[in-house]
Amino acid sequence: MFDFLDNELKGIDIRVKEPLKKYTYTKVGGPADFLAFPRNRYELSRVVKFANRQGIDWMVLGNASNIIVRDGGIRGFVIMFDKLNTTTVDGYIIEAEAGANLIETTRVAKFHSLTGFEFACGIPGSVGGAVFMNAGAYGGEIAHILLSAQILTKSGDVRTIENRDMRFGYRRSAVQASGEVVISAKFALKPGDYTLISQEMARLTHLRELKQPLEHPSCGSVFKRPLGYFAGQLIGEAGLKGHRIGGVEVSRKHAGFMVNVADGTAQDYEDLIADVIEKVEAHSGVRLEPEVRIIGEKKE
Repeated sequence: MFDFLDNELKGIDIRVKEPLKKYTYTKVGGPADFLAFPRNRYELSRVVKFANRQGIDWMVLGNASNIIVRDGGIRGFVIMFDKLNTTTVDGYIIEAEAGANLIETTRVAKFHSLTGFEFACGIPGSVGGAVFMNAGAYGGEIAHILLSAQILTKSGDVRTIENRDMRFGYRRSAVQASGEVVISAKFALKPGDYTLISQEMARLTHLRELKQPLEHPSCGSVFKRPLGYFAGQLIGEAGLKGHRIGGVEVSRKHAGFMVNVADGTAQDYEDLIADVIEKVEAHSGVRLEPEVRIIGEKKE
């Protein structure tokens, strides 16, 4: 039935009807029709161009950190970049493939006494996802250090885009609108002192461990920061810490997070997000906007 796996896509790690909850940070998500793990850009291009020729949908899931995959799963090809994860250093520039772990990339910067990446030392997920959403924390963001990125176009070709053309905003970049995919990024850092960099990363990591619920699966920060407010504070003031639907609850440690405490589902996440938005608006008049991406199909 799937002869193309042995013919046109032979040699590429592709899994059929693979449950995505095995790979998502939330531990929820239905199956992908085809889950591909390309080892290099050639294999990535082969998958995309094959899907385009056959009229099969495809998407890149990255490292699936700030994302909720619905319980019905995703049709077509889902591409994960776990094997596209090399990182190189050339002077003050770090180039990382999209699948490189973001936290590990900040440690590479520290090892080479390069400063500017400390803010990301506790942000889970991949380099590609961080560029895609202009990830940030503690006053820093990807827009401050990105030099350029290599982009996979919808046709399966590769082009380079400079920082000035990324149209960065708060948790926003040009590739979100274009439907293109980040496959690698170059970051321009500055020479620094190894000890000072280490101390700053240790300080930020400690703050994260104190504030964030790392003991349970989650999708990270659920909501964008409303202008003039903090989402977690508004949720807490509405009395919603510990508020639970199904197996998912608002974290008692940090109300800006929702944690999977008892085999929750994607539908539990969606219902809880909608309920929190409604209750916070009723309490404070502020309507929260989700930061987390919700993708896939609902379970029938």
